[in-house]
Amino acid sequence: MPRLRLTLAYDGTDFSGWQLQAEGHGRTVQGCLEEALTRLCGTPIRVHGAGRTDAGVHALAQTAHVDVPEARVVIPWQRALNSLLPPDVRVVDAGYVSDDFHARFDAVGKIYCYTLWIQPDYVLPWRRPYVWDVGKSAPLDVDAMDACAALFVGYNDFAAFQNTGSEVKTTTRLVHGVERLPDGPPTEMVWRFRAEGFLKQMVRNLMGALVAVGRGKVSPEDIRSVLTRGQRRFAPATAPACGLCHQAVEYGEDGRRRKRHLLHQPEAGQR
Repeated sequence: MPRLRLTLAYDGTDFSGWQLQAEGHGRTVQGCLEEALTRLCGTPIRVHGAGRTDAGVHALAQTAHVDVPEARVVIPWQRALNSLLPPDVRVVDAGYVSDDFHARFDAVGKIYCYTLWIQPDYVLPWRRPYVWDVGKSAPLDVDAMDACAALFVGYNDFAAFQNTGSEVKTTTRLVHGVERLPDGPPTEMVWRFRAEGFLKQMVRNLMGALVAVGRGKVSPEDIRSVLTRGQRRFAPATAPACGLCHQAVEYGEDGRRRKRHLLHQPEAGQR
């Protein structure tokens, strides 16, 4: 069966996360996508995502792959899927790939951004679902936050920053960067997290630690100790889901995974 690669954007506010849930346990992005694909293909279709996002987490460029029947290869997938999907999830790119491409296992990196609202007097109503309002507290100590962020870069055991709910072989991860973005409105502060991969709610836990440092509740050295001790109970609280956005999944040559290429160009309007 031909393999289709999809890039998806969604507003996570009203979703119970990416992963399909048991009936009656909430609406999911995977569930909506599989329902639309099943209607178009006339047979049950399973979607494989690059990773899971929790309830309330948004995505700008989540990647997924799906095998479709040969008889349906001429379908204009982006247009057809978007006509069936709810308005809070959209296919922003679609194209066929080699049949050994895997959205999850071929990923070499992931990027998330977390947005803090730092204006003390108000939150713009249309930004409220996409930010963590920290503006009511004293101004954040950004120098201390930068110092703390540097502790997370490189190979570290992030056991203290993993929430329960998933089984992993190791809690060690390679983090390429944790940084404040220089551009943006003065009412917001955006942090970007880039790594080979993340543990369950790891980005939200790192963000919770950075804000705790910025508020002066703990010091960067306290966080260094938490990282070394490896126990979640000593770490600051998890940041809210609403401020987190899945920005991109990275694919390419890294000495372990083969570079993948589209078999043909996406349909017009998908670039």
